[in-house]
Amino acid sequence: MQIEALLFALGKPLARSELAKLLIAHEDDIERALTLLHTSEGRGIVLVDDGVVVELRSAPSTTELIERVRREEYARDIGRAGLEVLAALLYRGPLSRSEIDFVRGVNSSQTIRTLTTRGFIRKVPRDSSVVGRISSYVFEVTTEVLAAMGATHPRDLPDYEQVQRTLYSLEASYKQTSGETI
Repeated sequence: MQIEALLFALGKPLARSELAKLLIAHEDDIERALTLLHTSEGRGIVLVDDGVVVELRSAPSTTELIERVRREEYARDIGRAGLEVLAALLYRGPLSRSEIDFVRGVNSSQTIRTLTTRGFIRKVPRDSSVVGRISSYVFEVTTEVLAAMGATHPRDLPDYEQVQRTLYSLEASYKQTSGETI
């Protein structure tokens, strides 16, 4: 049960040795527990084991359900919130979640999740040369979005340089009047 919980909570593959270390258990105990987990039937998840690492995945019997739900999710319009986040990232990105929230003036967590799930944006490590920032990662648009817009780089977007100048000017004015950083 602990292995299942750990694999679920971390959401990534783990080696047997990592499991033993994290659970403070002998590798033989880990192997017995993995065998039990592997042979359990009638569940929505299964243990995938390549001989080196193990991870949890959805059971093959749930494939139709998961695909139907994904199709429904992808069929929905991303809405104004999604367009706002994409525009912010295209013209001012990459940005952290808090920076996106600031630009939009509202919490963007759900919108970011939707755009990430659909493959429109991705999370990447923040440039280490940027100091004084709390977030260690930022979001950026994927090449899929650029291709769909007929662009090979954000600078190919309509009025890119003019919009960038305006955004930087507004940001500088805000910083000057409020004393805050964005």
